[in-house]
Parts: sequence; C-alpha cells; structure tokens
Amino acid sequence: QVQLVESGGGLVQAGGSLRLSCAASGRTFSSYAMGWFRQAPGKEREFVAAASVSGGFTAYADSVKGRFTISRDNAKNMANLQMNSLKPEDTAVYYCAAKYGALVGWGTADNYSDWGRGAQVTVSS
Repeated sequence: QVQLVESGGGLVQAGGSLRLSCAASGRTFSSYAMGWFRQAPGKEREFVAAASVSGGFTAYADSVKGRFTISRDNAKNMANLQMNSLKPEDTAVYYCAAKYGALVGWGTADNYSDWGRGAQVTVSS
C-alpha cells in the first residue's frame, strides 16, 4: 500500500501550463504503476495518463495526447503530470493512483488500489 498526496493544482488561463506532482510514501513505490485520472463536476472519473513501474511505458487519453506528459522519479517517490496548452474542458479534480505490479488495464480506475485526495485544476477561457 502507498499513500499518495497531489500538489500543484490551481487556476490558469487557457493555453497555459501546470505541473501536478504526486508524492508517495512507502518503500515499494517502484513496484507500482502510476496513473492520473480526473473528474469534472457532474461527470464520471476518466483516465488521463499512466506510466509503468519503470516509466518506460506510458499511455494517454486521446483528449490529452500531445499536451500532457506523465513522468516518475522512483528515487524520489514522485510521479508528475506536466500539462501544457490547457483548455477549459481540462477543468477537473485530478487524482493520482497506484496499481501494484504490471501496467495492465491502465485505463480503468477499478484496477488501481491506492488514490490521492485530488487536486483542483481550473482553466479559464
């Protein structure tokens, strides 16, 4: 089990950038695949991006591909989400999530066992 805490959310104008960070506690962070999900008001939680345990494999939702980049630093127990060219439709609470072992079913929230509390991202038009 890992405990996750997101930071870096905020308010930004359309076209701007934000970087979300997810700090993980626990000595086995490098054994967990990491994902980012988001949930807008009145909508279901949706997949944003995922990275394998080494970070060598990454996956993105079509809506963010080319604009967002997921990365991780296993030495620092950190996962990050760099968000560029933000759009108003990116407004949501962003959650980081951890899944022990291989990055299988990376797009499905139910496959992740540990979640942070979320960070608000608001993009104004």
